[in-house]
Amino acid sequence: MSRGPDVREARLGLTVGVCAFVIWGLAPVYFKWLGHVPADEIMGHRVVWSVFFLGLVLLIRKRRGLWAHVRVNRRTAVLLAVTGGLIALNWLIFIHAVNTDRVLATSLGYFINPLMSVVLGLVVFRERLVPVQVIAVVLAALGAGYLTYRQGHLPWISLSLASTFALYGLIRKLLDVGPMVGLFWETLIVSPFAVVWMLTLQHRQQLSFSLAEPSTALLLIGTGLLTVAPLLLFAAGVRRLPLSTMGLLQYLAPSLTFVLAVFIYGEPFTMDHAVTFGAVWLALILFFWAGWHRPRLD
Repeated sequence: MSRGPDVREARLGLTVGVCAFVIWGLAPVYFKWLGHVPADEIMGHRVVWSVFFLGLVLLIRKRRGLWAHVRVNRRTAVLLAVTGGLIALNWLIFIHAVNTDRVLATSLGYFINPLMSVVLGLVVFRERLVPVQVIAVVLAALGAGYLTYRQGHLPWISLSLASTFALYGLIRKLLDVGPMVGLFWETLIVSPFAVVWMLTLQHRQQLSFSLAEPSTALLLIGTGLLTVAPLLLFAAGVRRLPLSTMGLLQYLAPSLTFVLAVFIYGEPFTMDHAVTFGAVWLALILFFWAGWHRPRLD
């Protein structure tokens, strides 16, 4: 009987963790609804409304001692400015890709991202890989190289999404700050640029946000909730589940995005895509198999 609460906590953690990645995986549906709004304006609203909702959540959770909870030192603030720029760029590329019917490219990018993080770990932290993991990384690189060769140009959306998020994760790994507080500062630091840009659009009479179009206005405000809600669910899941479980769950999001791109939005999935995705999927399987059996392989 004593294991009952632990089982309930694990089930709750799995439920909220799955919900977080499902929201991230289905996010293209939401941004498709905003397809008539330029990507740069959507990104600006996402930053501003994320600050608002994150601040509201932090205020509710920490009514007393809020400043002590969110305060960071100068070094951390500088690094959060860098990560804020990276996550804003990642969001902008993602929204642009969705609204130009390249959802499949975003799926590939987020499948590649963990392997790119591995490469950064090798370079920066001198992490060591077993031979099978090295083969996995090379296999993923060959897959991306094959698509580049066949298409005649770099799959820049996929590689940009993977690299910006990998760099973002690398720097955040160096910081002793929680996900909620970190994202609050990141969006807060970037928000003046977003506000200035939207004021510029307003001056040019190009701003889509208007009370005359309440549905569009509500959707733009909702981009903040779309950012904060899965983050809250993810944080709740991390507290209740092993990191290995959360690591496996992360592939739910690009898998759902893949299904959306191919089966819902009808984006072309060619033999070239099949070879590239196959190489990346096989690389991920090899990499995590080697990690699971690493004591025997060392």
